[in-house]
Amino acid sequence: MKRFLLICSLSVLALGSEAASPPSGEWVIVVGGPSLYQWEHYKAYPHDHWWANFVRAARIRTEQLRTQLGPDAKITWLVYKQGYLDRAPQEHQDLIGLINSVRDKFNLNLVYFHAGSEVINYLNSGQPRDQTKIAGFEYFGHSNRACFMFDYSSNIDSACKSWLHESELTKIDRRDFARGAYVKSWGCHTGESMSKKWYRATGTHMIGAIGKTQFMMEELPILISEGGKWVN
Repeated sequence: MKRFLLICSLSVLALGSEAASPPSGEWVIVVGGPSLYQWEHYKAYPHDHWWANFVRAARIRTEQLRTQLGPDAKITWLVYKQGYLDRAPQEHQDLIGLINSVRDKFNLNLVYFHAGSEVINYLNSGQPRDQTKIAGFEYFGHSNRACFMFDYSSNIDSACKSWLHESELTKIDRRDFARGAYVKSWGCHTGESMSKKWYRATGTHMIGAIGKTQFMMEELPILISEGGKWVN
């Protein structure tokens, strides 16, 4: 009897481990651009002192995924290129070259984009989605409760001209995603509205923040608002 119970326990543990494993397919990481000093320097709490806020967070997450998924798993970065071209003169560095070096180190598929429609197009047809489903989708960048803001405070002070709004999510084909796909926005406020619209549009749950998040140098973004929490 004891042996039977032990076998049952091991079977349950094995099933739990299998259920926790991510589905196979492509992992897509979207990286927004940083703000510019010319707009932010006079603010009491300026954004993006460091140009690599979002790139660094995406890199940390990519290291985790490489450990979990292996060296050959398909991981794609979609990076808002113009933001880093615009920030480069401020930094006196080739920021695109630095981003390309992350691609080379981690064996990434790196795709630069300009508009939110290009993100949707990649999700729908960047890979043959009947063969390569999206196993994971994560966003690192500025956001509000209804929008990924790729160039916040870059072209225009405290505003943006490149975004992906929750009203556009219905353009994403629900069949793009693997069953059990992992989806998370690491930006501010997206758990307050956009997560709900994402689920209605795609059938996948997007974890998002209630309140603000803070991008860190050596760890993934953290919640900083009083009463803040992750929801999906």
